[in-house]
Amino acid sequence: MMQIGLTGWGDHDDLYPLGTKANQKLSVYGSHFPVVEMDSSFYAVQPTDRMARWAAETPDSFSFLVKAYQGMTGHTRGKQPYFKTIDAMYEALHASIQPLREAGKLKAVLFQYPPWFDCTRENVAVLRGTKKRMGEVPSVLEFRHQSWFTPHFRKQTLAFMREEGWIHSVCDEPQAGPGSVPIVPQATDSSLTIVRLHGRNASGWNQSAAPNWREVRYLYRYNEQELTEWRNRLLELEQQSREICVIFNNNSGGDAAANAKQLMTMLGMDPKPFPPRQPPEENEGPEQLELF
Repeated sequence: MMQIGLTGWGDHDDLYPLGTKANQKLSVYGSHFPVVEMDSSFYAVQPTDRMARWAAETPDSFSFLVKAYQGMTGHTRGKQPYFKTIDAMYEALHASIQPLREAGKLKAVLFQYPPWFDCTRENVAVLRGTKKRMGEVPSVLEFRHQSWFTPHFRKQTLAFMREEGWIHSVCDEPQAGPGSVPIVPQATDSSLTIVRLHGRNASGWNQSAAPNWREVRYLYRYNEQELTEWRNRLLELEQQSREICVIFNNNSGGDAAANAKQLMTMLGMDPKPFPPRQPPEENEGPEQLELF
């Protein structure tokens, strides 16, 4: 089975008819795609009532890929302003995702580690501890440091992920130094593999200190040849996992939704068309009734 979705549901203007309110966007999004990556959970562990409301606003077959809170992946560099202990932080996460689990709408929790999280004994121990804390919750692992996939460590990294029960997040991203990983189309879990397409904007990839980094980092539109290559990879990955979940994250310029629907068409799916974005033209005068 193949599912395709986007990161977040608030910023994809092409999906929403004019006048769509913010609190209506998730339900509209759910009519276009069967899965979404929840990125708000990276910045704050979401309240359970909010999670329950989002579950209720989506179709029965819909699912959420929940991005783990940044304090769990080291993005806060040891600072935990909202939690006194690590245990409390994970307890909050488990409580947060419970409404999604009860509704059958939790795809998995995504742990995306930062570019400075390199392949060391200490960090391997961190991953073991994280997976233990997550218990039976499906957990996805994404690296941002290329040391995990050097020729020397690639097989060991994949074997470790299989042994520990980590689901692999296969990435497409710019090849821009140590803080990026190559495409490694290998499943580590027979039930699920995540594929995240970040674009290939090499010049903007390492500009996180720039004030407009969000506007440029994921500024990229995949062309037909690139998507054709990914279609072929995905069909091969389907031989390794029962389910492949593809998330487009190249949305700095609003390209994710269009690319996602383009890939869906390539895979023989029938994506819902975009709604018209222009208001209807106003009549110059009153409509004349045609009597004869």
